[in-house]
Amino acid sequence: MSEHFISREVAEGDLLACAAFLAENIKSADGRAEAMNAVVPRYLALGNVDLAAELADTVDDPFSRDKLLVIVAEHCASIDDDDYAVQLADAIEDDGMAAQARERIALIKASNGEFEKAREVAGEIMHPDFVEAGIAVKQAADGDEAAAFATIEEIEFASARVLAYQNIASADVESENFERAIDAATRASESAKDIEHDEERIRALCDIGNLYVEAKRNDKAIEAFDAARAEAELLDNVHRDFFLANCALGFLYANSQELADRTLDLVTDKTHMASALLGMARYSWKKDAKDEAVEILEEAWAILKSQREIETRDSRARNKLMASIATQFAGFGKTERAIEIANENDNQEEQTSALSQIAQVLIVQNEDELARNTINEIPEYGDRVFALLAISDAKNNLGETEASIKLLDEAAGMTSELPQQASRSAVLNVIADRYISHGLFEKARNVGEENLTVISGIRDESTQAASLVALSEVYLRAGFELTDEERSLMKNMLRTVAW
Repeated sequence: MSEHFISREVAEGDLLACAAFLAENIKSADGRAEAMNAVVPRYLALGNVDLAAELADTVDDPFSRDKLLVIVAEHCASIDDDDYAVQLADAIEDDGMAAQARERIALIKASNGEFEKAREVAGEIMHPDFVEAGIAVKQAADGDEAAAFATIEEIEFASARVLAYQNIASADVESENFERAIDAATRASESAKDIEHDEERIRALCDIGNLYVEAKRNDKAIEAFDAARAEAELLDNVHRDFFLANCALGFLYANSQELADRTLDLVTDKTHMASALLGMARYSWKKDAKDEAVEILEEAWAILKSQREIETRDSRARNKLMASIATQFAGFGKTERAIEIANENDNQEEQTSALSQIAQVLIVQNEDELARNTINEIPEYGDRVFALLAISDAKNNLGETEASIKLLDEAAGMTSELPQQASRSAVLNVIADRYISHGLFEKARNVGEENLTVISGIRDESTQAASLVALSEVYLRAGFELTDEERSLMKNMLRTVAW
């Protein structure tokens, strides 16, 4: 690193500059890249594009550097600094990422209606099909559907054609122009036949089926899902059951219980089977068939629980699904069952996630005592603090401001016991941000000062820099000025850095 862009003097008086100074002086390539991943986007958000680009360019790891330059180039395109955006794209070493940067720039131009510029930027890309798709979507949004379809017909890559038609159909559904949506979805279905990759073609058919459901054409939806099912049955890989489970749900949403059941019978993987049943349970609940919904959910859990380790293809997906089922039991008013299933999860992260979500559901159901008891089931102290913040948010969403603030105060009082400084800093940031939302600036100020002290004790350089970036956002939002004590603390942090 031959040049420094942040002076020590500037760093001593500004939280973000302090973070950038620390990041610039991290010797480890991975550590500096991690820190700059936090610093660069903040400078972009503040409009300091030149400094963001310069800091991105100091990253030694080529992949991380190129990734940051893509972000900066994309931002430049969004503020109409097109020449600089292209210049940054040209500075990217990896050919694939350089093409990605140009494609993103071109898509931004297309979304703004600057079609000539979009095509000019995309001219250096080997396959500009998705840029043409973006142009077509914008043409349709502007009311020129004939031009949009003409543009799409010139696209060679089938997946790009299908995506364009799908996006147009989705926009038409949103505006309740169902006739036009059906036309676009039908064109997508025709183009999907040209997709060479089996899994990609099946996924497109499922997406088209869902569009037909939204456009209130269940007959067309059933045709699309039937085509997807027929192709999915022929797959001989792990994707087979995933697509069949999706088709089963699609048939259900298209109001064909018989086809849904028959398709679900084809699924052999128990995780995918249980996932489909979870979707079916939610569908039944929405239809006010609540007893049936609980029964289906019990079946989903029984199937998932019966899955042996040797049968499990993806333990992460299984644990996540287990957490979702537990949370859904709470949503169905079966709290004891929900907590029981959550505690059976072998993955502590997913167990904690489930218990936290169950507590939030209970708050919405006005079961405050049960919510607190559920949080007490969470094994890690730090996770319990985060769960308290989550139910504070839930209370605030219910309009119970006083209760929300009380929970924030409780969480703030628990942070001193958190063993890891980085986690403590993250919690304090959330608390300060919530206090600001409630207009409690003095409390937010006190928490911010405490957080800076905590950050000064973080030993990992990249984590320390990233924590300073997060705190700088809080101070900026509240309009806080640094006190003399805080500036002194920052000077001490910077003294440990060799220039």
